[in-house]
Amino acid sequence: MSESDLKPNIAGSGGGSKGGGNSHTPTEADDTLQSFQRVEVIDLICEGPIEGILDTEKGIYLDGTPIKSSDGSANFEGYSVATRTGTQNQTYISQAIGSQRETNVGVSITNASPVIRQITDTTTDRVRVTLSLPSLQKFEDDGDIVGNAVQLHIQVQYNGGGYNTVHDCHFIGKSSNAYQRDYLLSLTGDFPVDIKLVRVTADNQTSKNQTATTWASYTEIIDEKFRYPNAALCYLRFDSRNFNGIPQRRYHVKGLKISLPSNASVDSSTGRVTYSGIWNGSFSSAAWCADPAWALWDLMTNTRYGAAIPESSLDKWDFYTCSKYCNELVPNGKGGTEPRFSLNLYMHSRAEIFDAINELSSAFRGISHYGAGSLILNQDSPADSQYVLNPSNVVGGNFTYNGSSQKSRHTTATVAWQDYDLLGEVQHEYVEDADGISRYGIVNKTTKAVGCYSQGQAHRFGEWLLLSEQNLTETVTFSVALDSGIILSPGMVIDIADPVRSGKRRGGRIASVTSTSVFNVDSDTDFSSIDLANDPVCSVLLPSGLIEKKDVQSISGTQITLTSALSETPQVQGVWSIKTDDIEYQQFRVLSIAESKKNAYSVTAIVYNSSIYDAVDRDQDISVPDISNLSAIPEAVTNVSGVEHLYQDGQSIKTAFELDWSSVAGTTVYKVNYQLNNNNWISTTTTSSSLRIESLKVGTLKTEIQATNHLGFGSPFATNTFTLLGKTAVPEDVTNLTFEDVSPNSGRLKWTQTTALDVKVGGKVHIRHSSLTDGTGTWNNSVDLIDAIAGASTEVIIPKLTGETLVKFADDSGNFSANATSIVIQTAAQKAETLLVKNQRDDQISPTPFTGSKTNTEYDATLDALQLTSSGGNINSTGSYQFADTLDLGGAFALDLQRYFVTRGLRPSDLMDVWPDVDARSDWDGAVIDAVNASLSVRATTDDPSSSPTWGSWVSLKNGTFSGRGFQFKTDLTSGDTTENILVDGLGYTATLDQRTENSTGVVASGTSAKTITFGKPFWTGTSALGGSTTAYLPSVSVIVHGLSSGDYIDMGTVTGTQFTVTLKNSGGSAINKNFSWTAVGYGRGA
Repeated sequence: MSESDLKPNIAGSGGGSKGGGNSHTPTEADDTLQSFQRVEVIDLICEGPIEGILDTEKGIYLDGTPIKSSDGSANFEGYSVATRTGTQNQTYISQAIGSQRETNVGVSITNASPVIRQITDTTTDRVRVTLSLPSLQKFEDDGDIVGNAVQLHIQVQYNGGGYNTVHDCHFIGKSSNAYQRDYLLSLTGDFPVDIKLVRVTADNQTSKNQTATTWASYTEIIDEKFRYPNAALCYLRFDSRNFNGIPQRRYHVKGLKISLPSNASVDSSTGRVTYSGIWNGSFSSAAWCADPAWALWDLMTNTRYGAAIPESSLDKWDFYTCSKYCNELVPNGKGGTEPRFSLNLYMHSRAEIFDAINELSSAFRGISHYGAGSLILNQDSPADSQYVLNPSNVVGGNFTYNGSSQKSRHTTATVAWQDYDLLGEVQHEYVEDADGISRYGIVNKTTKAVGCYSQGQAHRFGEWLLLSEQNLTETVTFSVALDSGIILSPGMVIDIADPVRSGKRRGGRIASVTSTSVFNVDSDTDFSSIDLANDPVCSVLLPSGLIEKKDVQSISGTQITLTSALSETPQVQGVWSIKTDDIEYQQFRVLSIAESKKNAYSVTAIVYNSSIYDAVDRDQDISVPDISNLSAIPEAVTNVSGVEHLYQDGQSIKTAFELDWSSVAGTTVYKVNYQLNNNNWISTTTTSSSLRIESLKVGTLKTEIQATNHLGFGSPFATNTFTLLGKTAVPEDVTNLTFEDVSPNSGRLKWTQTTALDVKVGGKVHIRHSSLTDGTGTWNNSVDLIDAIAGASTEVIIPKLTGETLVKFADDSGNFSANATSIVIQTAAQKAETLLVKNQRDDQISPTPFTGSKTNTEYDATLDALQLTSSGGNINSTGSYQFADTLDLGGAFALDLQRYFVTRGLRPSDLMDVWPDVDARSDWDGAVIDAVNASLSVRATTDDPSSSPTWGSWVSLKNGTFSGRGFQFKTDLTSGDTTENILVDGLGYTATLDQRTENSTGVVASGTSAKTITFGKPFWTGTSALGGSTTAYLPSVSVIVHGLSSGDYIDMGTVTGTQFTVTLKNSGGSAINKNFSWTAVGYGRGA
């Protein structure tokens, strides 16, 4: 490269004033030489030997990019790759750097003076020579700064034998700063070794021509020479120009080579194993494959990284059978085919051997167990039955069946698998059971397909999981004796002839043997039902323990004749069973067998259906064998009815529904589906013809009931719809209401306890009163007598008021009984010893009733009643009315009061004159108005009420005794509904005083003058407003004198409410001193 090559050719013409000239702006070229670092990595890929990395550089990915593209072009520069497949005698990777010792040189290299250094350490394998250029650039005369070039040779001489050039070093480009480059020399000759650096380019270093070169250092390298036998390795060397850090490495590897049967061949692209001819049991040399069965064999038997299980302890024929099933071609879901199971698994951590075996086994639906001194491998795959059982060879003759819970069955599966196209990133295949989703909703199962790099295989795994859960739902348990226990093993498919299920006896013991094709059995029960047209097949347990099946030629009595001879002569007490087209065997796969007691084994098996495998692999329908003559579809369920009721759950009251129907003959279980208010359908089963459904609420309940027989054949669904009231149902009416006196002013109200749970728990009993005594009291025309009491109550003490007492239940949602239950209470007529002080009726004030003080109340002359006023079209929620007059006794006394109330509820919007069509009206009574109420209150004072008295607080008045001189009364009206009003038709009170007698406590000496006796408590004598005068009701006083002489007499003086005066006199009219006693009878007790 000449110097002219380093500068662009710029041509132009002059211009400008003063004769013209050339104009040039200096430029500086970009630096093209940069120093960089290199990284060396040795990755342990896996145990060896392996087939290798796929297409080497094309199968190595650095940060997700292959080193070479599929067309062979490199995606990186400055890299080196070396691999080892993990053989026992593999060579070491010579490129790998071992121990290093660096020596600084720091000497300029000139054309005239080459630089030499000698290596004398004979253990040195390689030398790294590092060259340095302080800068490499050229300053042109026109001011441009451009690149430059310099050439050097690295020469090596072994033991003085002369120099040879091993590297021709060209530095071409531009670097304004220091630039370093190293060269690796492999030493192949004798020591000492001389290394000489020769500058080929002339010594033209100037300030404008910067080409100085320096030998910076050299590093002696001693390779470690580790072979790492049996370890697959990959050595990588790359520089920092391509990455910001150490890149992530991924390798597309054809993995471990394993022993395969001698008749096996492997598809090099897929790893699928195929077989030719009959295997003789020997193995060929190791080869790579994707066969999970032989991968498991290798893991179990390998003595270096596996379980080191002796091959003699394994049944290789089981593995061979599993391998052939794994490698059968099935649709891949994309229009092609693929092996049923392929294993591409990277096991990179230690694990318990049991866990590792189970993980590999799950890749192809395998299960391993010990039996007969060896480890046996089974697979969930199609298999012929290997044993037959009926009550004759089962302990107790009983089979116990159990079904899986619907909750344990899934309707969708999300299967994790790895994608080659995404470098092994995990993808998720979603598989669904559309029928299951429509009935039970989405119940998802998240799982992983072990070692799976195929979307089709992941989908089949999900299909198998869902179909197995939905169809293989039944298990059977039974016990067998030693003879059967030593033959049965997990994974074995067995035939069961159970007369309880089939409805017919089709198996037992051989009674006698005529030949290999003719024998008599223990019973001919149900033989008459065997039709030769249904192709009967007899299974016989031979002395060798094998089951052999032969077509039946004829049956006569207890004698069975087969169409061909058995391979062995059956023995007496041998087991036999017969299946026909209309009654086939039940088939199960043994899950476990364990010794339950001496010489007895407990067996658990799950139902087996061979059609499920084609359903998984080829999307074919699942067929259900006919195992019973009970296959007739049961009759549909009839007479479906239901009763709704409440029940208590802790502190909550919930709704239940008792569903009932007529039983159907031949039914073993009823399937019941129900749906509330278009929510998800819920399914359950019951063996009885009734079902209690709990935790319901108001709405529509839809039910489907299907009768199912032993075989699972179901009748048409009987569908019904019920309307549930839930807790909106009104409580029942109160019953057996009675009243009994407790005191003059109170009584005990009793009734039968409610049956409604939502009244008992959280509900109330409401008690109202109307002063009407003709039995016309209603909830609308009555007011609360006492506060509502607990709903579970059956009695309460109430004020004894004349009128009608009404009672209703209310549940915890505020729903009242439809009808009030009432009782009319008549207090006794006013007794002679009781004084009616006042009977006040503000509704009878003439000419205008209710003339007292009103707040949010008014008198409506049309309705002739006191009512709440309205504001803005809405009835006020509260209002009050204070009686016009104050009751003044003239003194403080204990006064008996009893209220009088007649009310009615009114909905102004529901009056006849606002009805749009009277003729179309079906409800003339109107709705119950229960949001209104009224109460009467009284307050008292001991002061003169006409002056400036101090009044006590307002207290509720029903009936009772109150003390005071003055009394005021008011009523409070309330409405909890802006459309409901209360009308007060009758309002008042009755005030009475009881008759009272006061006696002297002994004899009193009269003295010789007028004797004044003061009563212990004043008597009420009336007022001008009450009785007409203050002496209207003076007490009556009688005096009894002790020891009166002839002519003596009593002179009564003045009698008042507080005292009386008496003088005892002789016949001459003179006062005399005598002892006397007295009695006063009047009304009221003064304070």
